[in-house]
Amino acid sequence: MLERLVLPPWLKVGLALPLLVLNLWVLRQLLLPLAPFPALFLGAALIAFLLDIPSRWLQGRGFPKLLAIGLVLGVSLGLLALAAVWLVPRLVEQLGELLNALPGWLSEGELLLQKLQAWSASRGLPTDFGDISSDLLTRTSQVASQVSQRLLGLLGATVGITVNTLIVVVLAIFLLLGGESIATGLAQWLPPGARQLAVGTLSRTFRGYFAGQVLLALILSGAQILVFTLLGIPYGVLFAVAIGFTTLVPYASAVTIVAVSVLLALEDPRTGLEVLVAAISVGQVVDQVIQPRLMGSIVGLQPAWLLISLPLGARLGSLLGLGELLGLLLAVPVASCTKTFLDAWGNQLRRE
Repeated sequence: MLERLVLPPWLKVGLALPLLVLNLWVLRQLLLPLAPFPALFLGAALIAFLLDIPSRWLQGRGFPKLLAIGLVLGVSLGLLALAAVWLVPRLVEQLGELLNALPGWLSEGELLLQKLQAWSASRGLPTDFGDISSDLLTRTSQVASQVSQRLLGLLGATVGITVNTLIVVVLAIFLLLGGESIATGLAQWLPPGARQLAVGTLSRTFRGYFAGQVLLALILSGAQILVFTLLGIPYGVLFAVAIGFTTLVPYASAVTIVAVSVLLALEDPRTGLEVLVAAISVGQVVDQVIQPRLMGSIVGLQPAWLLISLPLGARLGSLLGLGELLGLLLAVPVASCTKTFLDAWGNQLRRE
C-alpha cells in the first residue's frame, strides 16, 4: 500500500502559485467575452449585499421576510428618486459651470506663478516658473477638454446606461430575495474544514467594511454639503459629493480635498483655505467619532498593505474586464477578508 505523500511547505507554495496564475488566466478568458455583464452582476451583488443588512435587522425585530425586503426596497428607491430629482441636476449644473470657469481660474493661476517668479528673481533665487506655468495650463486644459468630451459621450449613451441600470436593479432585487440560498449553494463547493470559517469571515469582514464605508461616504457627503452651503462655497454640492464618495478608496479623499482647495485658491486663496480647513475638520469628526462606532478595527491591514492592495485591485479589475474603479472599491475588503481568513485558518490548524 502506498503511503500518503507529504510535500514540504516550500514545494506546496511553488506548485500553488503557477496554478493560481493559470486559474486567473482562464477566468480572464471566460469573463472578457461576457463584458460588461460580469461587472453588472458583481455590482448588483454588492447592492444586494448592502440592502440585506437593514433587511436582516428588520427581520430580527419581528418583521416577515417579504415585508422587511419590501420596506428596504421602498425606502431605497425613494432615496434614489430623491437624489435623482434634487441632487443630480445640481451636480450636472455645477459641473458645467465649473468647466466653464476653469480656463479663467487657470489663467489666474498662471499669473500667480508669474508673480512668484518675479518675487524669486528680485531676491536672486534661481527659479524659473515659466515652463511650469505653461505646462500646467496646457495639461489642465487638456484634462478639462477630455472630461467635457467624456461627459458628452456619457450623455449620448443614456440609453445604454439606463438599460444597464435596470439590469443591475432587477438583479439586485432577485439576489436580495434568493441570495441566501445562492450563498449556501456556493459554500458547498468549499472544503468542509474551511466552509464555515470562509462564510463567517466574508459575512463579518466584507459586509462590515463595505457597508461601513458606504454609510461613512453618505454621512460625510451630507455633512460636507451642509458646511459648504453655510460657508457659501462655490460648487459646494459638487465638491462635497466628490470628497465624500472618494472615501470609498483609502487616502483618496485627502487627495481630493487638496485638489479642490488648490483649485478654489486659484480664484480666491481665502476660499481655498476655508475649504481645506472645513473639509479636514468635518473629516476628522467623522473619522474620530462615527467611524469607530461603525467599523471598529474591521480592516486589520497595515497602511503599507493598504497601499499595495489598491493598485493590485485596480490592475486585476482591469485584466478581468471588471473595470479599474470596481477593482479599487473591492481591493481593500477582499484583502482584509483574505488576511482575516488566513489568520483564523492558521490558528485553527495549529489548534488541531
